[in-house]
Amino acid sequence: MKIGITARHFDLTPQLKQSIEKELNGLTRYFENIISSEVVLDVEKHRQSAEIKIKVYNATITSKADSNDMYASIEKAVDKAKTQLKKYKGKLKEKRPEKIEATVEKITKPRTDDEAVDV
Repeated sequence: MKIGITARHFDLTPQLKQSIEKELNGLTRYFENIISSEVVLDVEKHRQSAEIKIKVYNATITSKADSNDMYASIEKAVDKAKTQLKKYKGKLKEKRPEKIEATVEKITKPRTDDEAVDV
């Protein structure tokens, strides 16, 4: 997984970068096919915010959190992303291949004389 980190209005420390990478690599427990993730950290006076955008197949998951501590903001945003990844994975599991095949068979099945439509 590619991880991009952007720090606005402050210098990114190696400890903060390492913490972010550890948290994001832990997200693979909830969904293993994460393509990339982008983290934007922002400081405005006393408010510190973290925004995480995670790109997965056919979707982008976004979470944002604010607090007085950057580490707390990151953890809150990661928790929100975990919840969204679980929900996305559940939606993918609901789409069973058997249902899709049955739908395709109905569409491609030739009509009989009884089902003929008069124009």
